[in-house]
Amino acid sequence: MTAIIVLDPAAIELARKLAAGLEGACIHGLAGRVQGAEVSFSETADHLRKLFQSGEAIVGICAAAILIRALSPVIADKNNEPAVIAVSGDGASVVPLLGGHAGANRMAAAIAKLTSGHAAVTTATDVAFGMALDDPPSGWRLANRAAVKGVAARLLAGAPVSLDAGCGNIKWLTESAANFVDRADGPGIIVTEKSAPGGDDLVLHPPVLVLGVGCERGCGTDELIGLAMDTLAGAGLSPLAVAAVVSLDLKMDEDAVHGLAAHLDVPARFFDAARLEAETPRLAHPSDAVFAEVGCHGVAEAAALAAAGMLRVEKHKSKRATCAVGFATGGIDPEAIGSARGRLRIVGIGPGSDGWRAPAASRDLALATDVVGYGLYLDLVGDLIAGKQRHSSQLAEEEARVRMALDLAGAGRDVALVCSGDAGIYALATLAFELLDREDRADWNRVLISVTPGISAFQAAAARIGAPMGHDFCTISLSDLLTPWEEIERRLQAAADGDFVVAFYNPVSRRRKTQLARAREILLTGRGPQTPVVLARNLGRDGEKIDVITLDELTPDHADMLTMVVVGNGQTKVTRRGQRQWVYTPRGYAAKMETAKQ
Repeated sequence: MTAIIVLDPAAIELARKLAAGLEGACIHGLAGRVQGAEVSFSETADHLRKLFQSGEAIVGICAAAILIRALSPVIADKNNEPAVIAVSGDGASVVPLLGGHAGANRMAAAIAKLTSGHAAVTTATDVAFGMALDDPPSGWRLANRAAVKGVAARLLAGAPVSLDAGCGNIKWLTESAANFVDRADGPGIIVTEKSAPGGDDLVLHPPVLVLGVGCERGCGTDELIGLAMDTLAGAGLSPLAVAAVVSLDLKMDEDAVHGLAAHLDVPARFFDAARLEAETPRLAHPSDAVFAEVGCHGVAEAAALAAAGMLRVEKHKSKRATCAVGFATGGIDPEAIGSARGRLRIVGIGPGSDGWRAPAASRDLALATDVVGYGLYLDLVGDLIAGKQRHSSQLAEEEARVRMALDLAGAGRDVALVCSGDAGIYALATLAFELLDREDRADWNRVLISVTPGISAFQAAAARIGAPMGHDFCTISLSDLLTPWEEIERRLQAAADGDFVVAFYNPVSRRRKTQLARAREILLTGRGPQTPVVLARNLGRDGEKIDVITLDELTPDHADMLTMVVVGNGQTKVTRRGQRQWVYTPRGYAAKMETAKQ
């Protein structure tokens, strides 16, 4: 994740531009000065230090001195510091301050491209040669980072450095301005997929290996990791040269496969049975039993071949798992092989105000490749989803929206299904799980699903007017499109009998004018006509309006589909202090304090 720090309200537009262009970025704004940030903070220095110590990259749209002074007490180990970049308010100057070889230089260049500014890179090898040995291309790993210093010193001194490269795309080295030769005295560079001691030589591992794996359902993660590590070690291969873990798509939801990928810090990718069956003529160990079970004659070897084109190590077995190693001398791009496990993030964005949106919701939207939702809700988070695939539909097309989200995730996409308020309260999380339960589709069942909560409309309404939900309450939808009116009336009567504070969702629509009036009649059987009623419309958005009337006054004309109606119980009170009117429902503290006095 990357935190974009905004201290000046004038910088928020630049922050949004950067957030849209940097994957996984989140805007952090100074409370009381900056509106529209996903995260607010009040103590700038403390906030910066916490982010830095947690390893989060920092992009400060502020003076470089602010970042330097704030972080100086916690700067300790340059090998383990995150990227820290200062950006001028006009975007013209982009200065990587820390973590230059931990991604800051590359990030500075990306930011400068977004702003048409200049990346002021100052690290020696970047300036002299246009590359950094300790910040290689994506997928490359260093076996012995400590050796970078000696090799870089020779290069900067103009001395020739040996380059022994047996595999991988080494153009980033050979097309730089560095002086590499086949043989030279002193520390050099070894590019290899094999485990190597290194010594004074810098050992670089390019992403040229894949681990093809198969396992029984429920196989332990430790067993698969142990088999994979033993297979690599037995062949003298380094785990740092592994680009991906690959398998059959039936294993997309297998914890052991994803546990192995996480252990190696590489992605997991998957192939369908037809693609793996095409590799049967090249399998060292084809199996009719495996074909009968999953539709292809091999999983581990076939997946390794499908991903890499060449089998380096034939299938090895443990009690419940198999593993083979594929090799591609030119390197492997995990994004270009197989499919990722799809992900569905069901995200509640709150009532619509940026300040009421949870940071986790903003993060999920930033990470998604596709966003699905009602057009109005997508517009409310437009700055966070710029550049993403947007799939919108009409308000009443809920099932179509959820199906689209599940289909996209089933095809390997990272999808955010956007809901207003809380995703699980009169929203689409329930429908998603209902469809999963009802249809039992294999592609949907393999999707990784998460639900991110949001502030619900009834919470927002209560907060705006005081504390009407201070005691027991319930929520009831007055829409009878999906629930028979008889059932709704039964619940209304139960709320009246129990003297619950009630929040009404969907109180009135163009075709439903009588339900709110009937609800009022039922509640009047259990509470007085002067019971306070809160009418909250357009919460957190332009045109927000909060009114307080009595239950006796309530009519359908007071509400529409954008209105939250909160009806107090027999104890709910209205009080005016100063210029403000508040509504609250006592919980019994006054009686408790009176008892304590006796």
